[in-house]
Amino acid sequence: MPLLKSTSYSIEDIYNLPEGQRAELIGGQLYMMAPPNTAHQRISFSLSRVLADYIDKHKGTCEVFPTPFAVFLSGDEDSYLEPDISVICDKNRISDRGCEGAPDFVIEVVSPSSRKMDYSTKMTLYSDAGVREYWIVDPARERTTIYYFEEDAAPVIVPFYYPARVNVYEDLEITIADLL
Repeated sequence: MPLLKSTSYSIEDIYNLPEGQRAELIGGQLYMMAPPNTAHQRISFSLSRVLADYIDKHKGTCEVFPTPFAVFLSGDEDSYLEPDISVICDKNRISDRGCEGAPDFVIEVVSPSSRKMDYSTKMTLYSDAGVREYWIVDPARERTTIYYFEEDAAPVIVPFYYPARVNVYEDLEITIADLL
């Protein structure tokens, strides 16, 4: 839920948050972030590790950045996101402050407080910004909703006990249940 303010928030407001407090900035509105629970962290860490190990094994050039890592999708100063996992293949998009533009692959692990944001608001933002692939990993529903934006296709819903194909890599499949 955004905090109401008569004027828009900016990146400066994000950087001035008290130590340990996290928020995302979308269209000039601040959205406070609750601390993740254990299941969320377990899934996020395991997915990051699987992706990084795959990239290392195949001598890839992409990098995996788990949260907290700043993503500035549009290059403006009224939006700032912290996806749970960002995979960035274009080194020119990586700066000292985070990712300048769209990551190639984004994963959000749904928390009870982030459900609407992950399934609606962020899905639209990521699609419009040029993210190639977006996964919504939903522990409560034990499924992953996958958007292959480059293919302009309907989302694919994969139960945790089935392998999910990572489209940005031709030969990588991940079964979420194996990570729990």
